[in-house]
Amino acid sequence: MNGAKLTVGPVLFNWRPEAWRDFHFRLADEAPVDTVHLGEVVCSKRQPFFAPHLPAVVERLTAAGKEVVLSSLALVMSEWERDAMRALAAEAGDLLVEANDLAIAADLAGRPHMIGPLVNVYNEGTLAYLAGKGARRVCLPAELPLGTLGILAAQGTAEIEVQAFGRLPLAISARCYHARSHNLHKDGCQYVCAQDPDGMAVDTMDGRPFLTVNGTQTMSCRYANLLGELPALRKAGVHRFRLWPQDCDMVAVARLFRAALDGALSALEAGGQLADLLPAVDFANGYVHGREGHAFVAAE
Repeated sequence: MNGAKLTVGPVLFNWRPEAWRDFHFRLADEAPVDTVHLGEVVCSKRQPFFAPHLPAVVERLTAAGKEVVLSSLALVMSEWERDAMRALAAEAGDLLVEANDLAIAADLAGRPHMIGPLVNVYNEGTLAYLAGKGARRVCLPAELPLGTLGILAAQGTAEIEVQAFGRLPLAISARCYHARSHNLHKDGCQYVCAQDPDGMAVDTMDGRPFLTVNGTQTMSCRYANLLGELPALRKAGVHRFRLWPQDCDMVAVARLFRAALDGALSALEAGGQLADLLPAVDFANGYVHGREGHAFVAAE
């Protein structure tokens, strides 16, 4: 597969447990991806719903030759959550753990692990420090331009991963916007976030799409789409690309990215097919071009 690898990130939305299970079963059986992340990143209250399916999903993915990575919470706020993250670090066994919060990164120090995109790695010093603690792979924040991505990839201290498709996780809060929008308190949220399997749209006062809310998480309105930037990113030394799960045919998305990486489709051809697959979706790639994040620069 020419050295380029595809990763499917953890499901960030509150999907029905059976849908979550079947999504990963299909990835195992049909998707041309190398790595699949599992775990609850946004809200610890969701975790018990899919936990019963986790062993079967890990077994199915592993049997299919996929690398499985366990992703941690992005914001640890209670002793229960702290204990759960300690347990994740201690009980992962041979599976790599992705730290999305520095608290669990401390628990993982001294053993191989990875750093997720919700940890701010913006420069060589931070990258070197985390690599020295055992981070062998780092998924960088979305807002970095191509030049910075190349500089970090050139350090050689850890494998660099870039977010290439899907709504980008931008911020996370102690408060639950989803619950508040339904006049509910976070502790009695009734899991209303499950009503929006692709996130809840947030518009400006004049009705323009602006952001997306997913429980306590703020996400981009547009889907990231770096199909056109794959050649430049690979030339810069980036060889691993993350696809965020969305409420769409992710196997078809993965096949398009795989075809583009393998040279079976040009960036223009793959981009056109992605647009046909998701006709109602607006795309963005502004950050990698050093522009505002919501911008889209068409491939030449």
